[in-house]
Amino acid sequence: MATSTHHPLQASASPTETELDGAALRRAFGAYPTGVVAIGALHGTEPVGFAANSFVSISLEPPLAAVSVARTSTTWPRLAEAPVLGLSVLSNGQGPLCRRLASREGNRFDGVSWRATPEGAVLIEDAALWLTARVSATYDGGDHEIVLVELLTAELFPGVEPLVFHTSQFRELVPHE
Repeated sequence: MATSTHHPLQASASPTETELDGAALRRAFGAYPTGVVAIGALHGTEPVGFAANSFVSISLEPPLAAVSVARTSTTWPRLAEAPVLGLSVLSNGQGPLCRRLASREGNRFDGVSWRATPEGAVLIEDAALWLTARVSATYDGGDHEIVLVELLTAELFPGVEPLVFHTSQFRELVPHE
């Protein structure tokens, strides 16, 4: 006799039986916890940047990562011109900073502690990890552009917990016993 288990989140009608719209897909992707990366560079003498949770490691040799950038971004064209980008993995407690960097209004860097490398990469103070990178290639990703970056440097801050984004909320990591 075969038995089946019913997943507690499954409804009697599968969500895939209905049209999958942007809002439903956003909720579905929100079930996958991610970190948040601030991407920044100097544009002239001013910092520009934004927060993204679509950051992923790609390769160790050569050292590559990728980030997805909305085609509607008005910040990305200025960052794409930069010779070197700063990527700061935001730390636990930097949720309000993340919201500011994700905002479409106001000065995103007003009141933010940051530093620039000699090459113009902007790094956020008190982050869990700093990376510098240069754009290697871009690919079509529907309503986003997939940006492949070559990683140049990494500075890890041991003991600094990363910011975790899950179901549109910031959360803390808790070790599994």
